Amino acid sequence: MAEDKLKDFVTAVDDEVAKQSYNINYGAHKVGITGQESADYYTNWARTGKYDQDLSKGKIYNGPIVAGAVLAKHYPTNRDSISILDIAAGTGYVAEELLKYGFKIIDALDPSEGMLEIAKTKDLYRKYICDFLNGGNVSIPEDDYDCCVVSGGMGEGHIPCSGLHEMIRVVKPGGLVCIVMREEYLSYVEDYKNKLEPLMAKLEKEGKWRRLSRDVIPNYSFNKNGVVFKYEKC
Repeated sequence: MAEDKLKDFVTAVDDEVAKQSYNINYGAHKVGITGQESADYYTNWARTGKYDQDLSKGKIYNGPIVAGAVLAKHYPTNRDSISILDIAAGTGYVAEELLKYGFKIIDALDPSEGMLEIAKTKDLYRKYICDFLNGGNVSIPEDDYDCCVVSGGMGEGHIPCSGLHEMIRVVKPGGLVCIVMREEYLSYVEDYKNKLEPLMAKLEKEGKWRRLSRDVIPNYSFNKNGVVFKYEKC
């Protein structure tokens, strides 16, 4: 299905730059790719020095802009005291947006050493954690953050459904979990299809968190819709 989406996009779009960007990004989302393979792909991509150009924010990829606006609306005041874990932080796209809104306490979590190397040159984060969010405990205490946010971390070979447990664990009671992702992944990524949203509902039924909203947004990336999930930890 992912290959079909690639072919459809390349066929339908006239913009050669967008086609090239989609093809490069697809390399990190190929069917069957493992988490380590995806992390290595991102590291190699980052070390070319072209990641920010290939997946340009505001042109190709708007997820971080959406994530920043969602968190700003959720926290209208005292943003400088809100502690945020940016999951799948990459080169720091989300942090760049959050800083514009006055957030200051932001830590990065990403399994790609190369992506974090680029983020460090931008001096965006308080702390840099190179680790996977794959269901096992990351080196973060329980109830440590006011909020965790994910943009670009969901997809084939990316954060599995089991990663939801860690998102809940590291956030304080009453804290926010915000997931911004491409909507179509819910229908064809095998780890998410008929699994991700049912698990979200199960965790809510178990009293782990409470859904605040589920909003579909246009032009998340490559002119494709995104979906924003907001949950409050119980």
